[in-house]
Amino acid sequence: MRLFRLTFATILERKAWAICAFAVAVLPFALPMISSATEKPILVQPARIQAAWGTLWVCALIWGLFTAAREGETNAKTGVGEYFLTTGLSATRQLFEIWLAVFSFVAPLAILAAAICHFAAGPANAAERSMWLVLNVQYTVLFLIVIAPLLALATAIASRFGGITGFAVTLFIMLYGLYGVGYLDNMLKLEQNPILHGFWLFSPHYHLADLTQRLYFKSGALPGPAFWNMSLYFTGILAVYVGLSRLCFRTRVSA
Repeated sequence: MRLFRLTFATILERKAWAICAFAVAVLPFALPMISSATEKPILVQPARIQAAWGTLWVCALIWGLFTAAREGETNAKTGVGEYFLTTGLSATRQLFEIWLAVFSFVAPLAILAAAICHFAAGPANAAERSMWLVLNVQYTVLFLIVIAPLLALATAIASRFGGITGFAVTLFIMLYGLYGVGYLDNMLKLEQNPILHGFWLFSPHYHLADLTQRLYFKSGALPGPAFWNMSLYFTGILAVYVGLSRLCFRTRVSA
């Protein structure tokens, strides 16, 4: 795990992760205090929920994908990847270790956001609180299944086409899956189009993994079958992206 330790130490030394950790830990408490939620105390907890998960998504999409892309580009351009090849570390293992190093910073942020929602925005009723815990765990699992393959894809694309491309492509995919698919669905409701419908059908429906509104309105945990179907769906996307990442990833710049 030498490349993992090197990448982890590099990210740790840059300290940008500390800004993300500070934002996820502090903004859920600070933002509601400077918003209209203070006029109605009952709105403070919902505002805290939105701030916690909203901050997490922003940090993961901007800092997480950018860091993954940067590490992928650096590994290929600086000769680090080529050096580790000579030591017997395959390209697949290099991709995995770089991804694991970045994921090791993103995963704790998700756990922190879920902990804030559970302990600082949870309902007082004992029965509701048990469902609240389950929903936060479900949200965390879905979030990590969604973001994990995108980190690998950003690393792989950046190693071949550069850091800006790796970051921009994966950010576009994520934003399209979160918001663009919804706009496309609204267009299809107004006017059916077989081509657009097929495009919508095979699009990554990442908006399904965003359970913020379910927390906001205290809708309860997802039913077991629905959660496992969603997990299976996103795992399928993960498998596709893992294959694409391995095809794109390279350990050195072509001559």
